Amino acid sequence: MIILGIDPGTIITGYGIIKYDKNVFSLVNSGIINLPSSRPIPLRLKIIHEKICEIINRYSPDEFAIETAFYGKNVQSAMKIGYARGAAILAAVLNDLPTSEYSPREVKKAVVGRGSATKEQVGYMIKAILDIDTSNMKVDETDALAISLCHCFRMNSPSKKNLSWKQFAEAFPERIINE
Repeated sequence: MIILGIDPGTIITGYGIIKYDKNVFSLVNSGIINLPSSRPIPLRLKIIHEKICEIINRYSPDEFAIETAFYGKNVQSAMKIGYARGAAILAAVLNDLPTSEYSPREVKKAVVGRGSATKEQVGYMIKAILDIDTSNMKVDETDALAISLCHCFRMNSPSKKNLSWKQFAEAFPERIINE
């Protein structure tokens, strides 16, 4: 299974694509979408949408996961992240990808074991789990990979409820009767 994770932003949007096969995780690709701050927001949203559609068409992921908006002290920042999320989610939905959303705290807890983990701790775990060099990666890129991993962990959790039929069949192949 191939999962595309997105860390949305209106200046930098990170993406991380991982392959999950028989409890083995491997990096497919990752990177960032740089968005010029000199361009108006609608044009940046167009770029996000187009680039994510290109990534989807190139790597054919099976699932899409994105970080939810985090409301801090700045309402404008939260709204802009919401716009970026919308552009990314639209790309996934228009390409018929099952879409899941995870809070920053949930991602950190799934990957590091603590919801209050630092960016450095998340990067360290990405390096360890995927066995890759993360020294040249931007935080947005490692965050996107963490979102992909979080989705894998949550999807395969025995406590996961409301599985789609496809997810159920993949999680429990012994329970499927072929006639």
